[in-house]
Amino acid sequence: MFLQPHTPINSFTALPRKGGNYLRSVYPFRTLFSTYNKPYHFTQKAGFANMNDTRHAPIAIAWITGVCLLGDSMLYIVLPVYGMQQYGLDSFWQIGLLLSVNRLVRLPLGPLIGWLYARMPVRVGITAAVAAASLTTLAFGLGSGFALLLAARALWGAAWSLLRIGGYLVILDASAPGGGDNRGQLLGRYNGIMGMGSLAGMLAGGMLADVLGVRLVAAALGAVMLLALPLAWRRLPARAVHSKAGAKQPETQPPQRTAASLRSSRFAVLTLSSGLGMGFVFFGILLAGLSPLLASRLPNGTAITLFGASLGAASLAGIAQAIRWGWSPLLSPWIGKRSDALPDRRGLYAAVLGLGAVSFALLAAPVPLPLWLLALLGVMLASTAITTLTDAMASDAAAGRSAVTFMTTYTVVIDVGAALGPLAAVGLLAALGPDGLSSACAICLALLTAAWLIFGGKRDVV
Repeated sequence: MFLQPHTPINSFTALPRKGGNYLRSVYPFRTLFSTYNKPYHFTQKAGFANMNDTRHAPIAIAWITGVCLLGDSMLYIVLPVYGMQQYGLDSFWQIGLLLSVNRLVRLPLGPLIGWLYARMPVRVGITAAVAAASLTTLAFGLGSGFALLLAARALWGAAWSLLRIGGYLVILDASAPGGGDNRGQLLGRYNGIMGMGSLAGMLAGGMLADVLGVRLVAAALGAVMLLALPLAWRRLPARAVHSKAGAKQPETQPPQRTAASLRSSRFAVLTLSSGLGMGFVFFGILLAGLSPLLASRLPNGTAITLFGASLGAASLAGIAQAIRWGWSPLLSPWIGKRSDALPDRRGLYAAVLGLGAVSFALLAAPVPLPLWLLALLGVMLASTAITTLTDAMASDAAAGRSAVTFMTTYTVVIDVGAALGPLAAVGLLAALGPDGLSSACAICLALLTAAWLIFGGKRDVV
């Protein structure tokens, strides 16, 4: 390949997306996660390494995150059952703190991790996160005692922040510039593969722990996580990700009071508000209140017989979560791809928010059990769609501004909602009962739907 003499080697990019592209003809990468529409940033030091990083990074970060979730998902199943027997815990409050401290740790650590990602290569942060995730799971295989396990769960909180913020930045960097016409699909596949990791961890905790022992399963999963280390180091960008198209831009820019900038700011505020509501309703209230909701609808609060098996509230809650994680690898990419084909995701997003509001309202209504269970599936479907579309719109909002700062803020507000949700669930159940809890979730989603329909407007495409 020959460069024109007047073209600086450190600023060479391919020709525009549509038209004759020499590099595309020579390197026709068209794999599942190929981003061949993206300009290739060639540097004298790295050659075409950045191009390869971009091409493999989305699927790599998805599998890395899914593998690292194995241990955390397993612990939510086994700790309430084996915590006192296997790990020397004295009371249930210790188990509750172990399962929640990772979320509390993420709140102050989020801005710090965003600051680090603005200054270090993504693969450094993700590699450190994989090592930390493995150590935290191995601690439950080899160690015991409340203090040690509490420190391990706090370390997992830091690892998850590194994984989540780094994952968002990798997907944003790999999405096509000038409209981001594949962001939804990439984020859908990212969330879907993560769901496979969570499902596998839940199954390992629910089945293998009873057969092989919880410590052996934890040690095995911790060792499996180490396999993600070479994938993180070889397939993720060896540079800091700053903003759209991988181009370095200043972290702070002077405000521009144009109509376009005001629309963009309003879009960003609505997206952050939706992230807060999503974390509050789906990652907080629903996770904490699903079993009580189901118990309130079962005959005498005991169990129902399904396909010859007697299933209680806890079993039904596990089945509902397994269904959600099971369809996520197929449904999330499909929803993301459909949103990419639209000129604006706002209408589809308002529709799925409305679906969630109606489904939660049906959970609070005096309807027959089969219709109630169908409404619960509607809630799970809305959870999958809202998660994918909110992530996609957050990446849209971040593409026109400082990516690191915005995606860090987005991650933190989700964590705030997820931390407040369980507390709200306990209070709502005590004050208003299960129907009041469902009604509160319906109201939250209805308010978000109205906000997008009234104030969303049509944002400028970035």
